[in-house]
Formats: sequence, structure tokens, C-alpha cells
Amino acid sequence: MAAPDLSVKLGSVTFKNPILVASGTFGYGAEAKQWCDIEQLGGVVTKSVSWKPRMGNPPHRIIETASGMLNSIGLANVGVHTFVKDKLPYLAKFDTKIIANIAASSAEEYRDVLEHIEAHAVENLAGYEINISCPNVKDGGLSFGTSVERTEELTTLLRASTDRLLIIKLTPNVTSVSPFAQACERAGADAVSLINTLVGMSIDIYTHEPRLNTVTGGLSGPAIKPIALAQVYQARKSCGIPIIGIGGIVTAEDAVEFFIAGADMVQVGTANFVYPDAGVRVASGLAEFMRSQKIERVSEFVNSLRVRAELKAAGW
Repeated sequence: MAAPDLSVKLGSVTFKNPILVASGTFGYGAEAKQWCDIEQLGGVVTKSVSWKPRMGNPPHRIIETASGMLNSIGLANVGVHTFVKDKLPYLAKFDTKIIANIAASSAEEYRDVLEHIEAHAVENLAGYEINISCPNVKDGGLSFGTSVERTEELTTLLRASTDRLLIIKLTPNVTSVSPFAQACERAGADAVSLINTLVGMSIDIYTHEPRLNTVTGGLSGPAIKPIALAQVYQARKSCGIPIIGIGGIVTAEDAVEFFIAGADMVQVGTANFVYPDAGVRVASGLAEFMRSQKIERVSEFVNSLRVRAELKAAGW
């Protein structure tokens, strides 16, 4: 059998394979270069970028949990001016796609950051992933990602500022992800990525104190994979734009589950803290799995879940 075709097309952009590394887990790429061949990845989603540099939250801000981790980094980053001066030129050296993750506290800041990056874009900048779990300070701290109306308004605003891929990263901390995915589609997003971290906490039973300085933080890792799969499935049933699945992916088999549930691509996140080359391992493992199953194109997996009603209709 010939080598399987792992390429994926989102909008007008072709990725060599469907494996991305998630924002906040891979730095800006340079941090992992001695352990990971970046060019074997489908793409790198950068650490979040805001208008001004951010120090983030004081420690402790990362805590290991059963089958995962809690983090409360606080969107620490170098700011968009340093990002376009130092980080983008470095990333431009690699034969892989770059997606800039943007975080902000107002719609105007999202737009300004995106437009500043757009003005200094490099050839392999595929587009932007918009972290809408940030507080909207003009609306009293409400997260953009917990308001369907705000999500649609923000997506519309940003769509007018770029022809590159516009990916909206959805929060799982809502009653249903479907209306948010639909709002992104209506407003012209090219894709949605999900899920972001779940709210969680950990307590030191000897001091009776929270282990995170901020008390609660974002739970990620294998512990959240079943939730992530369910939300990808729900989003796939409710919208027609591509979906990038995130949450607890460690192996190629994990990635295949997301494809079957309806994801077109996936991001490897927390696993990078254990194995800096986790994304490359998943990509190579996916090729091996496809060969073993005689699957020629990764797209054959996508949205192939066979639920009971469909099996019955097929005579099973």
C-alpha cells in the first residue's frame, strides 16, 4: 500500500497532516526545537498573544492532577510587538503552518492584535485562532465565549480584518456548545476549535489551601477527553464548518476517535509537557494506523461514527 494521504484542507490552506500542537503547550516553537522536528507537524498554534506583554498569574499556577493538569497561567506572553519582531521571523524558517492564537479583554484589542500581525505576516502564517474564554471588560467581565451574541459579534468584526483562516476556540463551560458553533459559522469563521479547558480546582488537605494561587484553573489532559469528544460530536451535528478537536489526545488512537466524532483536525496539548515530541508521535502513529487499517486518506475517518439508529437502518 502506498503511503497514506494525511493532508487536510481548511479553507484555501492545505496542511501536510491533521496534527497541530495546542496554544500554551508548545511555547512559540523555539522552546521545543531540540526535542521535536517541528516540520513533521501539520502546524503550530502559538502561545496566546495580547496587545501588551503579560506577566501572568503568580505561582503556583500549574498543578498535576489525576490524568491531567490544572493551569492558571494567566495568558503570560511577550505581547504582539515582540511577537511580530522576534517570534514570527523565527517560525517563518520552518516548512509547516503557523496559527497565531490571540487573547484579549475587548473586541477592539482582538482586532488590533490581529491587524498588527496581519501587517507583519510571514508566508507560512495560515491564520488565527481566537481564544474567546477571555473576559470582556466592557461588559463587566463576561467571557466572550459564554455569550452567543458576543461570540457572533466578535467573529464578524474579525472576519472583516483578514482573509486568512479564522478559527474560534470555544469554551466547554457552557450549557451547550452547539449555538456557539452555529454563531461562528453564521459570522464567517472558517473553523471552530474545541474544547478549551474546564474549570477545576485542587486542595491541599494538610494546609486546607487551594493548590493554585488563583484557587480555580483550567483542567486539561486525558481526564477531559470524553467531554471533548462529546462536544466535538455535538458541534459536528449542528454546524457545517470544519472542527479542530482538542482534549486529552496522547496517541494516534485518541486522534482517530476525534476524527470519527467529527473533527477534521486535532491539537495535541497537555501531552507536550510530558513528551515535547508528542505531536510528531501522534502524526507518525496515525500514518501507521492508517496503513494497518488500509485507509488511504485521513478524511475517510471524519464524521464516520455509526450510531445505533444508523446501524439499524443499515440492517445490522
